[in-house]
Amino acid sequence: MANQNPEQIARDNIDSALMRSGWVIQSIKQINLNTGIGVAVKEYLTDVGPADYVLFVEGKPCGIIEAKREEEGHRMSVHEGQSEEYANAKLKHLKNEPLPFVYISTGEVTRFTDFTDPKPRAREVFSFHRPETLRDWSKRDKSLRRRLLDLPSLQKEGLRDCQINAITKLETSFKENRPRALIQMATGSGKTFTAITAIYRLLKYAKAKRVLFLVDTKNLGEQAEQEFMSFVPNDDNRKFTELYTVQRLKSSYIATDSQVCISTIQRLYSILKGGFFHLVLCSILFPALNKIMHWTTFRTALSAGIAVGTVSGILTGLIVFIILKRSTLWLVEKLNLNQ
Repeated sequence: MANQNPEQIARDNIDSALMRSGWVIQSIKQINLNTGIGVAVKEYLTDVGPADYVLFVEGKPCGIIEAKREEEGHRMSVHEGQSEEYANAKLKHLKNEPLPFVYISTGEVTRFTDFTDPKPRAREVFSFHRPETLRDWSKRDKSLRRRLLDLPSLQKEGLRDCQINAITKLETSFKENRPRALIQMATGSGKTFTAITAIYRLLKYAKAKRVLFLVDTKNLGEQAEQEFMSFVPNDDNRKFTELYTVQRLKSSYIATDSQVCISTIQRLYSILKGGFFHLVLCSILFPALNKIMHWTTFRTALSAGIAVGTVSGILTGLIVFIILKRSTLWLVEKLNLNQ
């Protein structure tokens, strides 16, 4: 409506975004937690005041949303302390534990924090997670980032020194909660083999649910598929494709039981689903780098990603670039790796 204030406009946008993600919106005066898997209750009372939205999944509180007007979108981090305060508050009529999933949103810009992570940090997402996703996360013993701490020492048989160094340093970066990293490897050093080894370890030991392997051309996708099919880990006699399902995307259909999906950047961008992939691995040529760097919604839609190739990188929470040319210092500055 034309006479709405900025706060009301933000809440309307948040309502629409929640409904698109499968949430039922209810007011504090008309609560019925049995109307769906996920119910978002407005202005729910807590011991520190009313929360803008409290998220219930299967009748149990699991998260909150702190609403902010659109003008606050550029300074969302300032309000993270307030949202954490609500997450730790006691809800009226309930004996709840602290709520693990916290959002700050203007309806246009949304930042999400998972307080089950070992070192929680907010990250931008392009939509609210579906109730089914938060339900599954609530039932897990550890978050993905906490499971990264459990990665065992790398078995070095059959690996080159440069591959051992790359994988070990990458996993150390993950364990230290450093979301961006840079790997530099020479031509012919086995970058794809290194990448598949890292993927195998994340699927097996960190229980990553699904990995996206991005390529810049169809031919690179076909080559990557062949390398996955021929890869045999050094701790198992079976091929990768006998252990995990690998799908090269040829249409918009993504099989829910695929653990590795290979796709061109162009196809993936047209069918992107938030929260669908735990890990992104991108094999691209250098000219494609700027294309990815400017896809803000694409980069923030994924919880983690790795890129491998001439230039490659993890596209959200965790970022890794494997390069052949260009100054390392130039890339560090260009890709904000010091953040």
